[in-house]
Amino acid sequence: MEQRVINCPQCGKTIVWNTTNDFRPFCSKLCKMIDLGEWATESYRILKTEELETDE
Repeated sequence: MEQRVINCPQCGKTIVWNTTNDFRPFCSKLCKMIDLGEWATESYRILKTEELETDE
């Protein structure tokens, strides 16, 4: 069985995706915490699409 290899979304380091990595998809706790901090400070946002008003 071939192991899945991905890049850490924070630093780009190549890592093996498996259950022994408690920080996946990140390579380390540091990268995971940096990402969490970005969400907490609202540097990352999920855009909300405006709801269209319909005349019914």
